[in-house]
Amino acid sequence: MKTRAGHIVEEDGLAAAQRRFPASSLRIRQLLVSNETFRELCSDLAAAERTLATVEQLPAHIRNERRAEFTEMADSLAAEIKVALSHPQNPNTE
Repeated sequence: MKTRAGHIVEEDGLAAAQRRFPASSLRIRQLLVSNETFRELCSDLAAAERTLATVEQLPAHIRNERRAEFTEMADSLAAEIKVALSHPQNPNTE
């Protein structure tokens, strides 16, 4: 059974992936349901984007470094998601 918090995390991951790949919305939804690794990638992407949204609140001496760090992380996760989206659908994938 999914907890409310788990549902929110999944929704955040869905939204993050759809922002990056709007043309793949259906495929994203399919993979979220069937592939735990993909769900984790999307969840991590959402977390990196949330962190990026708060970077401006950090002290000036670490702001740019953290912005670069989380931008790189988000871009790397998006690249992994893109690879997953490009693989043919396999019902046995988990």
